[in-house]
Amino acid sequence: MADLSVKYMGLHLKNPLIVGSSGLTATINDLQTLEQNGVGAVVMKSVFEEQVYLDVDYLRQNIDVWNLSQFQHFNTSDYTERQIRSEYIESCEQNIREAKKKLSIPVIASINCIFASGWTSFASRLQDAGADAIELNVAIKPFSQIFTAAEIEQLHLDIIHKVRANVTIPVSIKISPYFADLGRVIDNIAATGVNGIVLFNRFIGPDIDINKMQVTLSGNRYSSSAELPNTLRWIAMKCGDVPCGLCASTGVHTGADVIKILLAGGTATQIVSTIYNNGAKQVAVMLKEIETWMAEKGYDHISQFAGRMSSLETNTPVSYERIQFMKFYNQGGTVE
Repeated sequence: MADLSVKYMGLHLKNPLIVGSSGLTATINDLQTLEQNGVGAVVMKSVFEEQVYLDVDYLRQNIDVWNLSQFQHFNTSDYTERQIRSEYIESCEQNIREAKKKLSIPVIASINCIFASGWTSFASRLQDAGADAIELNVAIKPFSQIFTAAEIEQLHLDIIHKVRANVTIPVSIKISPYFADLGRVIDNIAATGVNGIVLFNRFIGPDIDINKMQVTLSGNRYSSSAELPNTLRWIAMKCGDVPCGLCASTGVHTGADVIKILLAGGTATQIVSTIYNNGAKQVAVMLKEIETWMAEKGYDHISQFAGRMSSLETNTPVSYERIQFMKFYNQGGTVE
């Protein structure tokens, strides 16, 4: 049997399939089911910094309504904020402790960040709870009209620095593809000493109901393999430039998708949509597809082919940079 083990962020994974932070990783029963189907690691459902702030604002607005104003001299507002934050983290801590008791695979905590605030210091509590690593999911709107591109980039760097100052376990960051100079941003993020970069976040887009004349959310809740090329492009182009592991997210649905990412130079892949669509059994299906392909090619270990089709190794590195397709039509349908 082929050896599918990989090393990502310094963690030993029995295979490159990681279930990303989602409702799929919210309960111990679901986590156990994923492990039983063969997944290599899990990213716990995120602690959402934005939700903490929303709840704090809500309680602050209702202090008078709930007759809490008499306690103002006890700094009720500040106490409320600390208490809510603490309760969120305590819940997350408990989930991590339980997961570490029940699972034998790496358990990665996830923080959905919007600010480089003192809140990130809670990362140390997730470490103390037993998390093997922390993934920072930076949820800054890439189309924000409030922050400049430089400010958004700096905020990513500040968040990484603040979290790494509070923990000793590996730290990764999940980023958006919407940067004006994405290659340079990836380089700058890698220079912080982060252990992994996850490419990419996927945002739900807007739609318009032309009958009700309302702005709605797009019906494309889940990704598809058709969305893999952009992730593939950037992993292939950056794998030789950065010292950290690169993990693919968005568009990874089949064993073939995983193989493509590994050939391009990715270390691991995150899957979510394909499990929502097909159930946890899809993990075993994907692993079987990888094993079958490796057997056909004569590979015993992933390291024998990892990165062989990266921009550094392939004979046609310009293929990853091509964005026009006129030549495709001129040559009768064959991209050269």
